[in-house]
Amino acid sequence: MSDLTKTPRRRGAHAANGSEDQSAAPVPAVDPRLLVREEGLKGYLTEFSRKVRGGELGSLPVIIGLIVIAIVFQSQNSNFLSASSLTNIVVYSAGLGIMAVGIVFVLILGEIDLSVGSVAGVGAAVWAVLSVSNGVNDWLAIVIALLSGLGLGLLHGFFFAKIGVPAFVVTLAGFLGWSGFQIWLMGSEGTINIPSSSVVEDLTGYYFQDKAAAYGLALVAVLAYAASLLRDTKRRRAAALPGRPAGEIVLRTGVVALMCFAGAYVLNEPAGARGLPLALVLFLGVLVVADFVARRTTFGRQVFAVGGSSEAARRAGINVDRVRITVFGLSGMLGAFGGLFIASLQSGASKSLGSGNTLMLVIAAAVIGGTSLFGGRGKVWSALLGMIVIQSIQQGLNMLGMASEIQYMITGAVLLAAVVIDSVSRKTQKTAGRA
Repeated sequence: MSDLTKTPRRRGAHAANGSEDQSAAPVPAVDPRLLVREEGLKGYLTEFSRKVRGGELGSLPVIIGLIVIAIVFQSQNSNFLSASSLTNIVVYSAGLGIMAVGIVFVLILGEIDLSVGSVAGVGAAVWAVLSVSNGVNDWLAIVIALLSGLGLGLLHGFFFAKIGVPAFVVTLAGFLGWSGFQIWLMGSEGTINIPSSSVVEDLTGYYFQDKAAAYGLALVAVLAYAASLLRDTKRRRAAALPGRPAGEIVLRTGVVALMCFAGAYVLNEPAGARGLPLALVLFLGVLVVADFVARRTTFGRQVFAVGGSSEAARRAGINVDRVRITVFGLSGMLGAFGGLFIASLQSGASKSLGSGNTLMLVIAAAVIGGTSLFGGRGKVWSALLGMIVIQSIQQGLNMLGMASEIQYMITGAVLLAAVVIDSVSRKTQKTAGRA
């Protein structure tokens, strides 16, 4: 009989007598990574070290970057971390950050959308022409503006998925064409100013003065996070997988609570604080919904699958064309929504809204936050992290009186660094056999 067909023997008394231990049950192999949570702090440190060596950096470079930015600019200007300065960073991040959420989905798909700035301009123009110039109900005009962005994005997706035109070419054509359409919509008006009673004005101009609003939002965020951890642990244990111990859940929740309530304090208590900005609430709402779609729905998993390998996804039964069209539609709708925020900041819709460096900032935010340019990898929250990095740099340089060209050069250098880190990370993962 071949050695390959022999039954393994236990070492010990039975093996010495040449008899086989028929009563010993086979011990299933267990992935050591699943035991990390049972090893406590040592296990997590080992796992963290393993991920870093394997190129899985996650949000670590962004967090380190934010700490460095805060230290540098605070040392140059003591008002950088003031309540007023931090509020400005948050409010100015909202519109472009919402647009970056749509770009995150497109990048996960392994594609690019160059039309998002022009779509933002069209969305703002549609709202302004309908609401301000023609007296259409403000809310209805906003809905139509969002639907116009959705329609433009679906059109891009159709030409890309069904006709086979590369996404770069389709969206570049959209960038040019919709810019012209935006100018045509505005007509002879260079700018359509926002009325003082407009909902769009409140997008970036309204603050919840009641201190309970900021602290209440912080409490809801902490409770939701804790509930998510408990639910995840319950599901893992139901599947006979190691779950988070109670101590870890308490520690994680405590860290999140500290951050949330510290943020609420900054928005409420110090001199110059204006309260909780509506822009932050809406931005966080978009992030939470988009994160749920990306991580907890079939559609979200399909987006990652198509981004990883469209052919493998197709063979697995995924409707690749539908996923692609939907993603570009989502990007267009969020682009139009972001355009309304930009109009709110500028106190009006203009023919140039969405032009300039808008597109570059949106794409840079997604990439700097950790979304891969190569597809199949990224998180929705990277839009928040990346945009805060960009706006923090701009805020700090503005406070130091730096010229705009210096800001562009520094932002470009940060973007290049993010892409280099992503490229090196992918190569390291391939070397470690994890890509």
